[in-house]
Amino acid sequence: MQLNLFIKLLCLVFILLIGACSVSEPANENASPTLTLRIMETTDIHMYFANYDYFRKTKTESIGFVNTATLIKEARSEVQNSVLIDNGDLLQNSPLGDYEAQIRRDKILAGDIHVAFKAMNLLDYDVANIGNHEFNFGLEFLKASIKGANFPYISANVYKKNKNAEVVNAFSPYIIKPKTLIDVNGNSYEINIGYIGFVPPQIMQWDKSHLEGKVFAEDIIETAHKFVPEMKAKGADIIIAVPHSGLSMQDHKDGAENVALMLSKVPNIDAILFGHHHRLFPGDPTFDGFEHLGVNNKTGKLNGVPAVMPGFFGNHLGLIDLELKQSQNGHWSIEKSTVSVRAIASGSKRNNTFVDLAKADKAVSEAIKPQHEATIKWISESFAELSHPINSFFSLVQDDPSIQIVANAQIDWGKRFILGTELDGLPVLSAAAPFRAGRNGFEDFTYIKAGKVSLLDVVSLYVFPNTIRVVKLTGHDVKEWLERSAGQFNQIDPTSPKTQYLLNEAFPSFDFDVIDGVTYEIDVTQASRYNTEGHLQNDSAHRIVNLKYKGLPINLEGDFLVVTNNYRASGGGKFPNIDGVSRETFEGPDENRTVLRSYIQAQSNKSKGMGIKAKPDNNWQFKGIKTSVKLDVIFKSSPSLNAQNVSEKINAISITNPVRVDNDGLALYQIDLTTN
Repeated sequence: MQLNLFIKLLCLVFILLIGACSVSEPANENASPTLTLRIMETTDIHMYFANYDYFRKTKTESIGFVNTATLIKEARSEVQNSVLIDNGDLLQNSPLGDYEAQIRRDKILAGDIHVAFKAMNLLDYDVANIGNHEFNFGLEFLKASIKGANFPYISANVYKKNKNAEVVNAFSPYIIKPKTLIDVNGNSYEINIGYIGFVPPQIMQWDKSHLEGKVFAEDIIETAHKFVPEMKAKGADIIIAVPHSGLSMQDHKDGAENVALMLSKVPNIDAILFGHHHRLFPGDPTFDGFEHLGVNNKTGKLNGVPAVMPGFFGNHLGLIDLELKQSQNGHWSIEKSTVSVRAIASGSKRNNTFVDLAKADKAVSEAIKPQHEATIKWISESFAELSHPINSFFSLVQDDPSIQIVANAQIDWGKRFILGTELDGLPVLSAAAPFRAGRNGFEDFTYIKAGKVSLLDVVSLYVFPNTIRVVKLTGHDVKEWLERSAGQFNQIDPTSPKTQYLLNEAFPSFDFDVIDGVTYEIDVTQASRYNTEGHLQNDSAHRIVNLKYKGLPINLEGDFLVVTNNYRASGGGKFPNIDGVSRETFEGPDENRTVLRSYIQAQSNKSKGMGIKAKPDNNWQFKGIKTSVKLDVIFKSSPSLNAQNVSEKINAISITNPVRVDNDGLALYQIDLTTN
């Protein structure tokens, strides 16, 4: 018994000694510290600060920075360390942006704060990048506007010449900001975070009239290779790239527009915040299936680099959560990363309702209230009348009243523009695209009721503040222009009874130009001649058939004048030979919207109270498909009852039965492409 007791006591002493040793030794004395950092991104807000649809004149919870602000505050409160970045395309698009740029322009140039920054200054942004649409109102307005920001702006690939004719950056190319991070034990560490921003070099085409002779833009990837090593040499511990650029799977070419994937291959870039495409990454199914190129659409990685793109109009907040570890030599590296996007609403349902995930922030709502309310009043003033409603519900699949009225206005202007000049007598055509065809959600369609017409209706028909241009082309050029536009459609297999989607969702609707003044058919059983990037991919493919002018086959060698806008005439969309250089281009003094407004007003006055009509002339259609099988060809459009009522009047189009709606709230319609 005594021996057993002695052994037990001995064991107890041994255990206590072990415990004492473990307590007395410092835990993980040589362990490297680990920190967490949340990176938050907003992008492509486009002046949608209010949770309000200006076109429908109603409150909505599916868009609006006032709701995003709530997500930002919630996401910030969840973590110890965070930074907030905006990625541009901020100042243009919604009527609120037009109000600031037109009505309040002089006040902003004189030092008044742009309403965008009255809102964003409340959120403690760390830095912001300049998007391509920031240049739409000119450099003077851009610089005056961003002076109101309580945070720095960056853009690395825009240059100018100084007074000594030396090439210098037009804006700060990057910024390195020290940030104090706190670990789980409350210990503080200061790390240097580098931010570098980029904009598509195509701004020199899209806003040539504002920028030519003042600034110039260089290739994004070349610029990154120039400045990222410099940032590391100056002490940046981690580098966050902020390109206002989308995700393309094409091989890189100098001056490319969408380069997020190529940026992931630049050494020492630790995270990528991108945008421009108005899509979600991770999550958008159009980015599936490219793992072999380094695109992981589930985890949000581009070649292993965490990357995020959070939609548009404030509908999502992008999040990258990093775990940083410090090595023995003091360098920080990313050990782990998690990428996600958070929505301000749970999604759309058949009856156009949302479940709020983020209520509007009261402080931000109050900050924008005066300009928001003034905008609603400004755009609601009527100036003409319509005898019939105008809609864009089916503008991607048939000739359409919303495009027709723009075409009529442009042709009318073009004929008057050339009167008495050496161009007088040449055929005048119009190129116009549907700007509101569902690209930005199921509410993104034009529907103007018969009756009074307001400035808001003009903006709904023509969203962008483009200026008018005339391009002199050959008949062959016209045909190639249309071939590029026809890339809007997927190739349809006439032998397959399976469901086939007609519209290529990777093709932006604003690049689907309808050319009026000629007639033509589109054969969607043929392969597309051009890919979504505008590059010739199939020289033997021809979708445009029966192209005629005044009932006769078009003269491919003859001269034509096409009225369009500065974006397209300068190379926007990469249409063959349409680049502002290859073909003679004439510049008009007006915005396309001004031309449209003047035309509507003049035609309304001529109608003597009857109102203006905008009936499509059906100058284009699909070539009928001869087949022995029952084709099931579908496309997406508005789920609204207005759209369904319109479809009932179109023999070839019907809503799927039972009514089906996709995850984005867009309804599925069937279209009959067959012929007897």
